[in-house]
Amino acid sequence: MTEQRIAIIGAGPSGLAVLRAFESARRKGATIPEMVCYERQPDYGGLWNYTWRTGTDQYGEPVHGSMYRYLWSNGPKECLEFADYGFEEHFGRPIPSYPPRAVLHDYIKGRIEKSAITHYIKLNHSVKWVSYDEKAGKFTVTVKDLAADTVTSEEFDYVFVACGHFSVPNIPEFPGLAGFLGRTLHAHDFRSADEFAGKDVLCIGSSYSSEDIGIQCYKYGAKAVTFSHRTRPMGFKWPETLSEVPLLEKVEGRTCTFKDGTKKDMDAIILCTGYLNHFPFMEDTLRLKSRNRLYPPSIYKGIFWWGNPKCMYIGMQDQYYTFNMFDAQAWYARDVMLGRIKLPPYAEMAADIQKWIKLEEAVEDPFQAIDFQTEDTRDLLVATDYPRLDVDEVARMFKEWEHHKMENILTYRDHAFKSTLTGTLAPVHHTPWMKALDDSMEAFLNQPGTQAAAE
Repeated sequence: MTEQRIAIIGAGPSGLAVLRAFESARRKGATIPEMVCYERQPDYGGLWNYTWRTGTDQYGEPVHGSMYRYLWSNGPKECLEFADYGFEEHFGRPIPSYPPRAVLHDYIKGRIEKSAITHYIKLNHSVKWVSYDEKAGKFTVTVKDLAADTVTSEEFDYVFVACGHFSVPNIPEFPGLAGFLGRTLHAHDFRSADEFAGKDVLCIGSSYSSEDIGIQCYKYGAKAVTFSHRTRPMGFKWPETLSEVPLLEKVEGRTCTFKDGTKKDMDAIILCTGYLNHFPFMEDTLRLKSRNRLYPPSIYKGIFWWGNPKCMYIGMQDQYYTFNMFDAQAWYARDVMLGRIKLPPYAEMAADIQKWIKLEEAVEDPFQAIDFQTEDTRDLLVATDYPRLDVDEVARMFKEWEHHKMENILTYRDHAFKSTLTGTLAPVHHTPWMKALDDSMEAFLNQPGTQAAAE
């Protein structure tokens, strides 16, 4: 019998979770398929890679990264900790609950390097087309080696789409925006808040990127930040120079008019308007078409493409849970492929998808959304040998985090949480977030003065 082969598209946290899941099984004695992981970027880590580039890269490929300087985790690290590789294990000591990007990137890479699975990854390889031959029961994956400038095709038995869905910007149009006399950009192309020091900034959108980019601009000296919302305001207790208005209606010169008649002159407009589920390399019969939601349609257990469950999507949900949810999906998918879990008939899969979609549609607030994703993740974990993850405690911390944000959007990152793995309470960072202007790993980890947090 010919050895089975798996193609994994993307070497960010989702693709790396798949590699780690199979490697874990192999080390316990299982026979696993041959794996090839294609990554378009020159390093693994997905969105946690930082590049100054916007638009296209040196090979003419669309820049994948939406990462910007000074980004710190906007949720407690204790809520995303890998159950099989804790922060204390990686860094050798407890660290504060809200690390900057470089620290999280180092943590992701630490587990992968310890697992010795980088040999499965082909960097600078961009997947151009994936098709499926029903008769042969095989996928054909066409890939461009960007450095060599060559295109090749290979056959695989399974395909994991793990390239994320926060890299292709959703860019709306507004009357007069083409004639705006200031700077216009999407959050995907935002790189440094320093650029907006002394400026009047408009952030269009009312979700995480708008919230975080707006307070980053405030932190680094913006004159004022205005948030424009389509449906409802975020409702935080903003400082004096931050405010919320209804949706932008039109632009004339530098003057922005909003739906309530408010007018403000702006120096910059940042479109924090989200991202598209965009998989142009997948043939239509395999391609997920969905808005950003907690339970995308057409994928059973949030993983298996209903029309062809040999095609799997990892990490395609709107996310509270992140790294450990990707692990839960990867471990479950692995066990299906290894014959440890049997998929039900198509009709039963369809009914299960509809059950979860109905539950999702009943979600009314962030707390209910957290509970929904907790149950979704738990449903996957109980079926596998993934190390124990206390999802109830993770959910409790997420809800506490929501309370901290409503109390003070500028200081929520100064709080500390306990690891679900070790029970250790994180130390308080040596510098309050609003005054921590250096986001380097060295500054975060090495400066003296860190004190234990009070419970």
